[in-house]
Order: sequence, then C-alpha cells, then structure tokens
Amino acid sequence: MAMNKFEDRELISTYLDGSEKAFETLLLRHKDKVYRFIYMKVRDGALAEDIFQDTFIKVIRTLKSGAYNEEGKFLPWAMRIAHNLIIDYFRKKNKVRLISESSSLRDDYNVFHTIDNDEKTIEEEMSQVELEQQMVELIGHLPETQRDILRKRIFKEMSFKDIADEEDISINTALGRMRYALINLRKLIDKHNLVTHF
Repeated sequence: MAMNKFEDRELISTYLDGSEKAFETLLLRHKDKVYRFIYMKVRDGALAEDIFQDTFIKVIRTLKSGAYNEEGKFLPWAMRIAHNLIIDYFRKKNKVRLISESSSLRDDYNVFHTIDNDEKTIEEEMSQVELEQQMVELIGHLPETQRDILRKRIFKEMSFKDIADEEDISINTALGRMRYALINLRKLIDKHNLVTHF
C-alpha cells in the first residue's frame, strides 16, 4: 500500500523504524496547514518559514526521543508546537498585535499593528495570539465585499488605491467598506464576548 494511504500514526511508526519517506509523506500531508496557521499569526513570510522549520525540527526531535504519545492526533500536536514557538517569538520580541479602526483607515497602516510592550506576561501574550486567531475566524462571517477588503489589507497588505483599482471601485468606496467591515467585526467580537483593544 502506498504511504500516502497510511494514517498519521502508521507513518510515525514507519518513520521511527527508519523510513525517511514516511516522514516526508507526513510532512507533505500537513505542511500547508501548519504553515498557514503560523503565517496567519505572524504575517511575515520569512518569519513564518523560520518558525515552520523550527516546528518540524522540534517534531523530529520529539518523535526520535520517544516522547510523542498522542496517537492519531499528529496535526493538533504539531500545531501546538508551532503555537508555542510563536508565543516564544512574541515573548522575545515583546510584541503584541492590535486592531485599530482609525489607524487601519490610514493607507500606511496595517489593520494588525505591532507595538512594543515590556509589561506583557507569557500568559497575556498567549491570550493575545489566541484572540487574534478568533478574530481572523470571525472575519469569515462578514459579507463577502467586507471580508475581501479586510483580507486584502491584512494578508496582502494592499493599499486602498490598489484595492480600489483591483475591485474597480473608488478609494472612498474601499474606505467605506473597510469602515463597515470593522464596525461589523466589532459587533461579532461583542457577540462572542472577546476582549480586544478597539
């Protein structure tokens, strides 16, 4: 049977028996999800790649040390390793990300803005990362035009002029959609009882 038909636990067992191909199959199966998970939090391609590589180095070391004991749950486990490495990054860099409606309407400003904060504890930073994850998920509940403009500003870091050109709308319309998107996002945050820094 081809290895891509194996379950994760079978691939792990085969890898520990000496098959590098088994780990390659495991990596190919999950790499996109793990990378997207990391990128969604750090929003920097080079940094996401570094954390992704560190994640799988730690995965390999843990597997080879015999410390992995979560059969059938490889992806959530790998995600937790990635999550912890992201937290480490935030802790070392003393960075948190906030959403600001007024500043996000400035063309030189990304919706998720980084500020320095020397007072953050690791628990607070973890809460901030988890909060951001929840807010990104909430964006998916917005109307399509509002969702698209938020994603173009957040993930693609496009200017309002570029967004207006791509959508064939005026800059004022683009700004208006962003404002409504942020108003509706705030309503969703209130509905789900999330605490943020609007």
